[in-house]
Order: sequence, then structure tokens, then C-alpha cells
Amino acid sequence: MLRRTLIAFSLLACATSQAADYKCSVTPKDDIFMTPANIQVVGSNGDLKITPQGDVTLNGQNVAVTEQQRQQAIRYQTAVRNDIPWIKQETQKKLSASRNTLDKVVIRVIGNDSNVRKRLTKLESDLNGQINQVIETRADGYAFHHQAMNKVETQGRQLVNDSLGGMLQDSINEMGRKQLLSGGDSSKALQGLLGNLGGLQQDLEAEWKNQENSFQQFGQQVCGKVTSLEQQRISLMNSL
Repeated sequence: MLRRTLIAFSLLACATSQAADYKCSVTPKDDIFMTPANIQVVGSNGDLKITPQGDVTLNGQNVAVTEQQRQQAIRYQTAVRNDIPWIKQETQKKLSASRNTLDKVVIRVIGNDSNVRKRLTKLESDLNGQINQVIETRADGYAFHHQAMNKVETQGRQLVNDSLGGMLQDSINEMGRKQLLSGGDSSKALQGLLGNLGGLQQDLEAEWKNQENSFQQFGQQVCGKVTSLEQQRISLMNSL
């Protein structure tokens, strides 16, 4: 049950990968770079640049656009500027909320001084680093690296699995130590340890059920934004 709860972290390691887990029909195949001067889309259709005013450059050549095409380009670049930062920021918020929820369970069941809390904080920090590999925050904007998605999803799951072993071991050691310090015979200490571990699992299972719908809704939101951006890009390229 602890594994199933913590897997939420790996799902949050990459928002677009999470969208794919929710059977999103669109997988981004372009890199996107955002600066105040323009957005740049590099990939399946070459090198596309769009300014906030709707001026378009394709493979280094200025494109003469109609007013309708200009407005279409403006809408697309505006959506990119809104949605890519939103995906990163909301992913980080979900990650932080998940860590806080698990932290409260650990405090309640194991104690405020548990080393598991430090492991959760480090895991959150490591996964934020993974998120930044996909949607990179730069001094002048953002960069979306589509090829990093699969790698980050795999690495995120590995980070969770690696952390899980340490968390389980810490939980057993800390609960066992408290049982021994409380006195009594060893058989009762073992029974108490197993009971505490069972309580921890039940609490985590309950928290997971509370958050599961939220995770699914977030995945659907990300998928919707990714799909809309791709549809707008294709429509614009077809019109040029």
C-alpha cells in the first residue's frame, strides 16, 4: 500500500508523461522555447517562430500571413505562453501537496523526528529536478524538451523505488525501536510493531483514495491542454 501511495510521486515527475498514463491520444514531438520576443517550435515541421504580434518565420524565412493567419498565430503563441508554465507550476503544486499529505501521516504514525520526513523532502526536491528537465525554467522564459519525457518518467519511477526501500527500512527501525524502549517481552514488541505498520499502511491507503480523483482530474487537464496546443499547431501549419 505504501508503494501504491508513493507511486503518485513518479506520476508527477513529468506532467506530460502523466497525461499519457491517462490514455492521452497526443504525444508532443516538438521542442518549444519561450522568450518575450517569440515562441519557437522546433521539430516535425521545421523551425517555426511566432512573435506576440503574430509575425511568423519558418525555417529562417519570413512568412507573409493574412490577417486571419496572424490572429491564429497570436492565439497559438498565447496558448503556449499560458499552458506550458501552468503545467509545470501545477505539477509542482501537486507534488508539494502530496509530500505534505504523506508527511502528516508519518508524523501522526511514526513521529515528528522520523527520518522518513527527510527522505520525502529529498524525493520532492529530486523530482522537481526531473520536472525541470522537461519544462526548463530559464532567465528569459521556458523551454520544453519533448525527448526528455520518457527518460524523466523512467528516472522518476526509479527515484521513488530507491526512496521507498529507505523509507520502509526507516519505518521498521524507528517503530521497532519505540516498541523496545516501551518495555515488555519481545513477542509483544513484535506484535506492536506489526500493528503500527498496519496502521501506517491503512492511513496511507486512505490518503491515496482521497487524492486519487484529484490526480486523475489533473492528468485529464494536462492531456486537454497538450491536445489543444497540438491541434492549434497543426491547424496553423496547414494554413501557412
